[in-house]
Amino acid sequence: MLVPLYEAVFERLDVGGDTRMLGLGCGSGLALLMAASRGAAVTGVDSRSPELLALARRRLLPGAPGETGAAEGQWPSETGGTRARAGTPRLVEGAPEAAADPTAPAFNLVTAFEPTGCLADDSERLGELLARATPLAARGAAVVLAGWGPPERCATTSVLRVAGKLSDPLRGAGWRPALRDDLEEVAQRAGLRPDGSGRVACPFGYADPGSAVRGLLSTGLFDAAVAATDREQVDKELTEALHPHQRPDGTVWMPNVFRYLIARVR
Repeated sequence: MLVPLYEAVFERLDVGGDTRMLGLGCGSGLALLMAASRGAAVTGVDSRSPELLALARRRLLPGAPGETGAAEGQWPSETGGTRARAGTPRLVEGAPEAAADPTAPAFNLVTAFEPTGCLADDSERLGELLARATPLAARGAAVVLAGWGPPERCATTSVLRVAGKLSDPLRGAGWRPALRDDLEEVAQRAGLRPDGSGRVACPFGYADPGSAVRGLLSTGLFDAAVAATDREQVDKELTEALHPHQRPDGTVWMPNVFRYLIARVR
């Protein structure tokens, strides 16, 4: 769903063969794959989901034992052919420090594409990640943060409110609406210098309500709601909230706008 966001950022920063990218919370590795297809040398780090990191390995390391995909040393190109690989991607499970490579130049691009500002504690967690990651980046390196746009421009907001309604407020980890200066505040606390921002349309489309429920649950934004109630209750209320966004053919379509902030390492 965030492919337009990745494309806009990579185009604006002219990501290519001179780029050494560190992807924080890289998850399934799609943003890394897109950067690598432009010639960037990519490293991804994630400590949350071994399953998603395994998917990233299948996407980025097709020559590894037991993996299938593009031929070793080749990347799919945007035109449907293949192009030479700029360097073997690195995928690391653990904290950002584990991505350090003393034999390689410092990173000149750090990305945190997981949208921040929707959970009560995600800004703090992102700040901690940045504090660990920025020492691995060169001075002047770009650091990209992403977040949800204004609630009134995100159709998914009405669905995400289910997470806030069902979460236990005493746990302090439930969903909240994104605030206008979430990204800027995180960058300021991390000692980064803001250097531009933008907004990108990222519609969420699903084949049917069942697919939409599974996709939304995979974001982690409903974990607190599931813990406070149960999966069946969350599924039921999500399905009801999705009803206004269902088209006559059964598909679900929710237009959204996401923000990104580019900051620089001092």
